[in-house]
Amino acid sequence: MPFKIFETVDSIIARDPAARHRLEVITCYPGLHAIALHRLNHFLWTIGLKWLARFCAHLARFFTGIEIHPGAKIGKRVFIDHGLGVVIGETTEIGDDCTIYQGVTLGGTSLYKGAKRHPTLGSKVVISAGAKVLGGFTIGDGARVGSNAVVLKEVPAGATAVGIPARIIKAELPSVSNPSSQAQFSAYGITPEADDPMSLAMKSLIDVTLELEAKIHLLEQSQHIKNEASSPEIEKEIHQLRDWLKN
Repeated sequence: MPFKIFETVDSIIARDPAARHRLEVITCYPGLHAIALHRLNHFLWTIGLKWLARFCAHLARFFTGIEIHPGAKIGKRVFIDHGLGVVIGETTEIGDDCTIYQGVTLGGTSLYKGAKRHPTLGSKVVISAGAKVLGGFTIGDGARVGSNAVVLKEVPAGATAVGIPARIIKAELPSVSNPSSQAQFSAYGITPEADDPMSLAMKSLIDVTLELEAKIHLLEQSQHIKNEASSPEIEKEIHQLRDWLKN
């Protein structure tokens, strides 16, 4: 058991540059405390002591600010960073090496008891601050959910989801042949050079509009020059017509 705790502590130090040493993480990280208490609460839940499990989970919420239903299944080396306001529902399943930031809700939308109401997170998933993942679908391995996103449907492995409702930016798994890409961690799920597809579409529309305005301006200038060039000829024809009428 101590070795498993140290394994989790070391994984937290690897993902949080503010963590200086094991003692600091063990004593000052409420996310670690919440998950450690959840292990006990989940054991009580599985052996049928459901009221006691719920009561202990309530106490854990009071001390850590993190609400984890004792029925939730949480894998190894899961890191809840900061943690305040995190809510993890009863049928949630969280894979190994996931990172969850403050204000995250892993919630359910179904009212049917016994149904899979809450999301399943694969391994190495990052859920950023304030994100809401609602429903009994799967977030694939290595996926990232942006801050304040509202995810209502499945996210493919390696993809990044942003916005309300969440939209998929890209779906790329790290190369297995590249060890450094496997070890890479995206704090707060931030992906370099990854923009919201809606903002990209708006930018494209603005660029097209500016290009059309420039073309219209050039056409107006050319038409004005053409009119100026042809005006003496028109005046000459008018004079000839007047002379013809006089004769």
